[in-house]
Amino acid sequence: MYREVSGFLFAIISSDFHAIRQFYAKRCRILCRAKRALFRFGSNACTGHMYGNIGQVSCLMSTLMGGVSGSAVADASMECRILGPEMTRLGYDRGWSAAINGLSGLIVATIPPSMGLIIYGTVGEVSIGRLFMAGWVPGILMCVLLMLAVTWSARRFGYKPEHDHPAPLSEILKALLDSIWAILFPVLLIVLIRFGIMSPTESGSFACAYALLVGTVFYHELTWESLLQTLRDSVKDITVITIILAFSGVFGYGIVFDNITVTIANALLGITSNSAILLLLVVVFLLICGMFMETTVIALILTPILLPVMRSIGVNEVVFGMIMMTTVTFGVMTPPVGTALYAVSDIMECPIEETFKKGWPFYLAIVCVILFMIFFPQAVLFLPNLVYGA
Repeated sequence: MYREVSGFLFAIISSDFHAIRQFYAKRCRILCRAKRALFRFGSNACTGHMYGNIGQVSCLMSTLMGGVSGSAVADASMECRILGPEMTRLGYDRGWSAAINGLSGLIVATIPPSMGLIIYGTVGEVSIGRLFMAGWVPGILMCVLLMLAVTWSARRFGYKPEHDHPAPLSEILKALLDSIWAILFPVLLIVLIRFGIMSPTESGSFACAYALLVGTVFYHELTWESLLQTLRDSVKDITVITIILAFSGVFGYGIVFDNITVTIANALLGITSNSAILLLLVVVFLLICGMFMETTVIALILTPILLPVMRSIGVNEVVFGMIMMTTVTFGVMTPPVGTALYAVSDIMECPIEETFKKGWPFYLAIVCVILFMIFFPQAVLFLPNLVYGA
């Protein structure tokens, strides 16, 4: 019976993941004005003295506002539309611009409230609060490494800074005030969760409410007509997600009933008993899956299969969640079916081969983050243990 249900589940996911992503894209468009304010703050005040400064802005924007969109594809597409014209005007290579805007969008896989982490926590019965707190260290590390990769590659391509010296403090403060509502979001999220004012599950609703507040009161981007249309579409999309989660429970029961997890665990342990090597093998498997399958599909189908295996070899469930969601989200920028790769290449009007070729330093930065989480799990668990206890 569960095989028929699992097939039905896969069909639902395969046909409706575009609708799910539209929900996040709509919420993301409400904050387009906030992204533009961040662009002015970053390009003029923070990164104007850096090589490839618009690429640096892309990394900062994804870190500060990516959590609100919740979708790597939506975030990458919006950044290409906001930053792409300026990059082209300054003479940046279109493939290089598409690559950094697309790969910086992967930061949303870790920065809360990440859609992937919510799905992983729900299906795997892992604390979403701990997952959210664990996401900040790899998310910030990813931002730093991408910015270093931008600096190195920008020097190589001759993308010089716009200013010779860092901006004066007065200019930084003025730009900060202009973009204060965008910058406040991640700060508020951490403070409200840390002091128990808001639960991690409620943070998703908080993100929507914050987007509505900013879009209507402060930036005047949201009309009653667009709000009602967004609410109607959101109800439809949330219904699809709820059905998917309901059927995934049946799928998970079938996996346990047939002892699939035990079979896979025994097969992996037959290769090696070293947990780090096993985790590397699983990461390679997830990366291959990410090249051909949608992130939502992987999270819903593979979490109940792989999580018990990881637990059996002593890998922390929160650490594995961060590794899994970062790796599978990496797939949206990886051919042959990388949805973000196609989206940013289309927006920047360049072949996907050029985007993939020019973006290799940024791909390497993401790989370094994944390796960091594998070999330094305690660094990932620092904030969850600090907030919730070891």
